[in-house]
Amino acid sequence: MTTADDLTIRPSSEALLKAPAPPKRRNMGQLIRWILLFAGGILMVMPLAYMISTSLKWPWEVYEIGLIPEEPTIENYTYVLEDGRFFSWFINSTVIAAITTISALFFDSLVGYTLCKFRFRGRYIVFIAILSTLMIPTEMLVIPWYMMSQSLGWLDTYWGIMFPGLMTAFGVFLMKQFFETVPDDFLEAARIDGLNELQIWWQVAMPMVRPALAALAIFIFLGNWTAFLWPLIVTTSPELYTLPVGLSSFGDEADVAWELIMTGAAISTLPTLIFFLIFQRFIIRGVVMAGLKG
Repeated sequence: MTTADDLTIRPSSEALLKAPAPPKRRNMGQLIRWILLFAGGILMVMPLAYMISTSLKWPWEVYEIGLIPEEPTIENYTYVLEDGRFFSWFINSTVIAAITTISALFFDSLVGYTLCKFRFRGRYIVFIAILSTLMIPTEMLVIPWYMMSQSLGWLDTYWGIMFPGLMTAFGVFLMKQFFETVPDDFLEAARIDGLNELQIWWQVAMPMVRPALAALAIFIFLGNWTAFLWPLIVTTSPELYTLPVGLSSFGDEADVAWELIMTGAAISTLPTLIFFLIFQRFIIRGVVMAGLKG
């Protein structure tokens, strides 16, 4: 039996329906995240937009404020593409980046596999020693690299440009982390079938770490494609310049042709953008999985 007190304490169903809904904190937080991501995306895209805008300007428009050129022109692209030096620099960058990428994939994966799957005394010390090189800035390594190149006769040669990137400490770390995920049972089965260690590494282990190989290939290729400091120091012949070094020659102490530099940079960026858009999922997967397996 319902009493008068119950009627005064319990709210009616109509009152519950008319009560204001609780604030949607989750939607507000999601909106803030989207705003921050959009703002960060704008900041990241602005340098690329400025580069393309400058490449479409006449020399007298370069220093004017504004992204949209008043009189857009493609004369800069025509000049750069007709310049035989640009094609030579493009070939140099392609050859150097391709060879260093292939070499790093081979040696990094081989060393990473050895440190992961072989038990020998001092392997942790070797691994820590390799990782410790990541804490040394590249600028501090330039002098030892230059002295080594000078003593071996590698100055102003393709080999002198490439040798610092033929093997990387980051690649060894990444490959070792991924080889940890390869079950030892597959390797033991391959040994029972009569495969030697090199065959096991190449035919069994390597196919199982393809995401890491793809991610590492992208990192190494882009790093060598955009390298500037070391190729600038080790080369003196214009025919051996890579794209970043060659583009800097469009300027001198009296004048800097920023429109030509930006045009060359825009053209040289196009292959890397295409390469990244095709394989970006491997970068994310490779880095995330490497962190989870550490």
